[in-house]
Amino acid sequence: MGANDIRTKYLEFMKKNGHAIIPSSALVPENDPTTLFTGSGMQPLIPYLMGEKHPMGTRLADSQKCFRSGDIEEVGDNRHTTFFEMLGNWSLGDYFKQEQIRNFWKFLTEEVKLDPQRIYVTCYSGNPEANIPKDTESADIWTELFSAVGVDTKQVEIGSEENGYEVGEQRGRIFYYSDKNWWSRAGGPHKMPAGEPGGPDSEVFYLFPDVVHDTKWGKLCHPNCDCGRYIELGNSVFMQYVKTETGFNNLPNQNVDYGGGLERIAAAANNSADVFPTNHQPIIDYIEHKSGKKYGVHENETKSFRVIADHMKAAVFLIADGIEPNNADQGYFVRRLIRRSVRHADILGVKANTFAEVVRPIAAMYQSVYPYLAEKEDLIAQIIGREEEQFRRTLEAGLKQFNKITLQVHVKSTTVDGKRVIDKSIAPTTVQAISGQNAFDLYTTYGFPIELTEEIAAEKGLIVEREGFNTLMEEHRNLSRAGAEQKFKGGLADGSDQVVQYHTATHLMLAALREILGSHVHQAGSNITNERLRYDITHPEKIEGDIVVRVEAWVNNAIKAGGEVSITTMSKADAEKDPTIEASFWDRYPDEVKVYTMTAPDGTVLSRELCGGPHVATLRDIKGTFKITKEESSAAGIRRIKATLG
Repeated sequence: MGANDIRTKYLEFMKKNGHAIIPSSALVPENDPTTLFTGSGMQPLIPYLMGEKHPMGTRLADSQKCFRSGDIEEVGDNRHTTFFEMLGNWSLGDYFKQEQIRNFWKFLTEEVKLDPQRIYVTCYSGNPEANIPKDTESADIWTELFSAVGVDTKQVEIGSEENGYEVGEQRGRIFYYSDKNWWSRAGGPHKMPAGEPGGPDSEVFYLFPDVVHDTKWGKLCHPNCDCGRYIELGNSVFMQYVKTETGFNNLPNQNVDYGGGLERIAAAANNSADVFPTNHQPIIDYIEHKSGKKYGVHENETKSFRVIADHMKAAVFLIADGIEPNNADQGYFVRRLIRRSVRHADILGVKANTFAEVVRPIAAMYQSVYPYLAEKEDLIAQIIGREEEQFRRTLEAGLKQFNKITLQVHVKSTTVDGKRVIDKSIAPTTVQAISGQNAFDLYTTYGFPIELTEEIAAEKGLIVEREGFNTLMEEHRNLSRAGAEQKFKGGLADGSDQVVQYHTATHLMLAALREILGSHVHQAGSNITNERLRYDITHPEKIEGDIVVRVEAWVNNAIKAGGEVSITTMSKADAEKDPTIEASFWDRYPDEVKVYTMTAPDGTVLSRELCGGPHVATLRDIKGTFKITKEESSAAGIRRIKATLG
């Protein structure tokens, strides 16, 4: 039973239980400046868990695409991936613990047919100081379900994860943890500010008894051990409390937020402690063909297979969602994924450019559920191929430079008559740390992301002077660092009046381009600051000068006439059926969308687009003259336009 089968079974199962099936949101959150990526199924649902009414009702389910950049360094073991799908279901003030736990159990044991003897669960141990009781209610439901199929139900008190390595499993079935089984955005109950909602959760694990516990993680094994004997399949969060100035109160509505790893459930269904053969086999086959090596034979080579398989899948999905490799924000992580893959291909002996073609088996894996990957296959392949080729030009030289750095010698120096003099009586030694300057040079000269330098250094038993590197990066103003703290999504630098004017102008420019060049023109990306707009469109050839002049005139005439900007809210389903509405990246929008219409004084509709960003109220609010300053190629079939309001 593969991931596609399980996804289908899950959504059909939830639909039969009265849940509305909602589409997966994009990997890049829309209009959320607080995070770079969608990292959980819950993330797009937070407004509704906080009390907003969802247009599809109180019972929802989906399979959400997720990317967790923080797990890049974890990839290489049997279960960690950066890209995955999270099966989710939510009750917004509808059902609670009884129905949630029973449905999850039924899905795992009857639909997926997992062995109940290998299912283990955890519950919240309570917090007496906060007057939050132990979650015996969930434990009692689990006890009843296990007992009905003849499974032992011994309960074990664990407490912290660290304590788990001391007390161990004790032949238990239901385990109580402290903060590990509490969910809030702030962490445990003591970390929560007033007004923050939270609640206990119950996690489900599947045991792989043939996996031998590795004591490097801790003396004894327990469900939350990192050795790989237990793999977490899913987590049901019971949102029932709100923090107050004096303690905790019950929320007016009790919500359920469930998230389960599709790939992990698929691996368990195939009795595999390793998630990669079940969920990445076509990619593994491709790498085996290119390398002549076999997956699972040698530990270090198997790690490289896993890194490449995960990273390339993640890169394909991120690029399909409009993120190209570069040195800033989301693009930095796409670049890091591809370059780390190239380095691990090098370990496997694959020296030639190879990753452009891996797009095809990945797109084929998801043809039935994410057909847009196949539609963008050629563009994705071109972007990945270009990035790989660029890095391979410097990889070999960079590794040689790295080896030179590790062979540098420490010598003692003194100053004589104002000149530095080396004390040659000190014996040369191999360096124990890569300096910040050396790490910085590897980044700027050879394109080594700092994390790649740290990874190679760790393999050689060395460390990297990260603080010094960070200082140099701060000073290097021509390079943008990863992070999105003060950035608006949608390509907007901020919400200032000037940026809003530029943003509105992009709508007019797109409308002009579509009228003059044709309806094949769509947005392919944007970046807007208070000094200029940069806008990518789908168009196969150079936009000649006479067309540029016509577009400028069209936009300036619209601005001068001073048309109105209005907004309406409608369902995405209805919007998709309306041929007058222009939109790119339909999969990024929620079920309810905002449609902005710009109308000339004579009633002519100038532009009608889906959008989530800020706009001016009337086109007369756009100050200055619209001027296209540059038109160039951005990628195959993509033209990039830069313009100003001078």
